[in-house]
Amino acid sequence: MIKKIATIILNRNLPEPTNSLYEHIKLYDGKENDIYILEAGSDENLISKYANWVADTPQIKKEGLRYGRGMNYALLKLWEENIWSDYDAFFLLTNDTELSQEPTINKLKQILEKHKRIGILSPCSSKWGEKYLLKKQKTKYFWFIHNHALLLRRDFLEEIMEKDNPNYFNFIFDGNNFRGCFTNHELIAKAYANDWSAAITSEVFAEHNESYLLNKNDLIKTESYHLNMQLYLEEGFKWLKQKYGFNSHWAMQQYVKSFYENFFEFHPELLNYKI
Repeated sequence: MIKKIATIILNRNLPEPTNSLYEHIKLYDGKENDIYILEAGSDENLISKYANWVADTPQIKKEGLRYGRGMNYALLKLWEENIWSDYDAFFLLTNDTELSQEPTINKLKQILEKHKRIGILSPCSSKWGEKYLLKKQKTKYFWFIHNHALLLRRDFLEEIMEKDNPNYFNFIFDGNNFRGCFTNHELIAKAYANDWSAAITSEVFAEHNESYLLNKNDLIKTESYHLNMQLYLEEGFKWLKQKYGFNSHWAMQQYVKSFYENFFEFHPELLNYKI
């Protein structure tokens, strides 16, 4: 039984949407769920009133943390503070995520309880084409998922996490891939390679509000949306080549999909959830 979930929200200089997201979760999913906010290089006057940790080294103040390093930092805090094992799963959110006016986490928790081999679970988005595959059967296993709202089972993370010398570059995600292009592919490959699945559900929806990146990039101290996307891809492909020797997005997708196919070879009883 899934008992308790920790939600982690990343903020950098956007306290209003961060506070709103915190309050929304507290209202709809507050029982048996704890919420943590990491300030990833925020200015002192733009810190969320609910902040738990403030990362403010000179490098972080200059660059921020982005998704991978930020989630590593927060998850590692839970590990170092000896409260990691208090939770059965971790819900990782960017602060520009918008949830429906209804319980989200508790519905995701029910899905984890039903699907014992799900290691990664994501709400669907109304903007995703995946929603058309999730009409009759609302939860299916995928080999690609966007990463702005991921629920990760603790048992899965404990199989892939860095325990010998953990830091915010290596704890779960590869922090050398700064902007995180292909991070979701790598995480999903690790799931299927270790006999866990990755799923999307239309039982609940989560939307990514890109207007903050488009209109407030100066405030959050990042490049313009278009330059950020350009660097996201350039840095991502460089990382992909150096780490895996792959020259294309297609090669990485096929790498992940091979583990996906093998998973169902070992679990034919779950073929109903294959896309």
